[in-house]
Parts: sequence; C-alpha cells; structure tokens
Amino acid sequence: MTDVVCLGILVADIWGRPVDEWPQRGTLGIIEEVGIGVGGCAANSGTDLARLGVDVAVMGCLGKDPFGDFVLERLSKDNIDVSGITRTSGASTSSTLIMIDSGGERTFLHYFGANAHVKTNELDMDKIKGAKLLHLAGALLMPGFDGEPQAQVLAAAQAAGVRTCVDVVWDDTGRWMELVAPLLPYTDIFLPSLSEAQQLTGLKQPEDVAGALLDMGVEVVALTMGEKGCYVRAADAELRLPAYPVEVVDGTGAGDAFAAGFIYGYLHEWDLERTAKFASAMGSLATTAAGTTAGIRDYGQIIDFLQQQEAENW
Repeated sequence: MTDVVCLGILVADIWGRPVDEWPQRGTLGIIEEVGIGVGGCAANSGTDLARLGVDVAVMGCLGKDPFGDFVLERLSKDNIDVSGITRTSGASTSSTLIMIDSGGERTFLHYFGANAHVKTNELDMDKIKGAKLLHLAGALLMPGFDGEPQAQVLAAAQAAGVRTCVDVVWDDTGRWMELVAPLLPYTDIFLPSLSEAQQLTGLKQPEDVAGALLDMGVEVVALTMGEKGCYVRAADAELRLPAYPVEVVDGTGAGDAFAAGFIYGYLHEWDLERTAKFASAMGSLATTAAGTTAGIRDYGQIIDFLQQQEAENW
C-alpha cells in the first residue's frame, strides 16, 4: 500500500547563483553556478519522503517534452511511483527560473505550463483512497484544479479514511481565501508559510493566524517562518521552535522538506514537538545545497543532525 500520495505541481527548475544584482537591460551578467533540477511542491516533498524510506506516489501533469521526460526520470530514480502522472499536449512542462543571491534568498520567474492541466477526472482515485495520507502540494498554482475541485478530492480521501495535508504557494492573483477556504474543512494538516497564512487570514501574529485556521476546520497548523523557525498549533497544544543554524546555500525547497518531515512524524504518530523538530531539521538541511532536494540524503542524516543539535536521544 502507498504510504503517501503527493498530488500537485511538478516543475523543471533552472537555477543560477549568486545573483545579487540584475544586469542592466540588454547587457550580460556573470554568475558562478547554474543547474537544472526537479522542482514543484509535489515532486520536492515526494522525493524527500522517499529518501526517508516512505512508499510514495507522485501525481500531477507534465508536458510531452524533454523537461517532462527529465522530471519523470529523476523521480523514478528515487523509487517514486510515477504511474499517476499524466502528460498533456496542451502545454509544455511547468518551469521556473530561480535566481539565488549570496545569502540563499531566491527570486522566481514561473511558467504555469502543464500544472494548469491537472484534472480531477484524470486522477487515480483508487490509489489516493488506498494511501495513508494525501498531500495536496502547491495549491493556488494549478488553474482549473484549485478551489472546489481540490476540495472534492480531499473530501473523497477523508471519506475513505485517508489523512490529508495541504501546502500552498504564493498567489499573485490575490484570490487567496477564495480558493483555499473550500479546502480547510477537509484538511488535517495545513503547512503554509507565515507570510502566506497572513495573506489568507488578514491577520499578522502567528498565534492569531493559526487560531483562525483552526476555527476553519484544520486539525494542525504548522507555520514556517524562515530563519525565525516555526510555529505549530493544534486544539490542545502549541509550540514555537527556533530554526536550526546551518550555512545557507539555497533556500529553494526548504518548505517542502519541512512538509515532508512533518508528514513523516505525523505518520509515525510522534508528539507535536518531536514532529516539529524533525520537520525543522529537514527544512534546515534542505538549504545546505543548491537545488530543491540535494540537501536531503536519508533518514540517518536527519537523525545525526538532530543528535548534534538536541540533548535528547533521537
């Protein structure tokens, strides 16, 4: 049985670093590194979970192009079930240009591409209903599937006894809660960044933001706050954890690694603090290498890192 289905955005990333200032229009700038990798919330979290030993299936839509072939090949190399990924002739594979500055902060230029062609009637609902957890990864960046169609899939999963998790991305259209509100009654775990959650709720303080989201039906809210750590809240518990100190190379994929770590702890029925620490360790380690998943190797790496950071025996 599949442990986790990661359904959402799949992207081919092209990154360059360091980009500390933009060259004048019509001129040429020089950078030290450039690379291509797999990105998108579903691909990133799925890859990180697979490296922890979780049985993962990834679902989404790719174009019938070399970028799509590349994404499929890379996911398959991590022993991920890609049978639920569809291909479309209607658009090229989604891609993102990522400019990384000297401090690891990123600026993105994104092409929706095939992510706009995810369709409910093309999803393998039997695989979703047979999983332990469905992770909807990248809500707000799948036009045509965002909002009510996603809510219907989450509701069907919960009705089949599957736990649900949702992660969102920044919404340039400003539709935020219009598209996310239908999902929340069917969401067990909600994993936005604090800035995303502030846009959703109109509130500022993490405590107020998380409280509002719990009132909308979410069971657990985990807000990522970058170098300030994370804030996690459930009906009967709350905690704030600082970020683990690391030398940041590239922050791309850190939120997706945090999500993978949180899902791992949740599946293993760890308490909230242990789950959040494991997720924070995943998020921190993801920033130590260029690319979305290069900083995550395996479960032992995470435990070794936590044993160095924490006094307790992991």
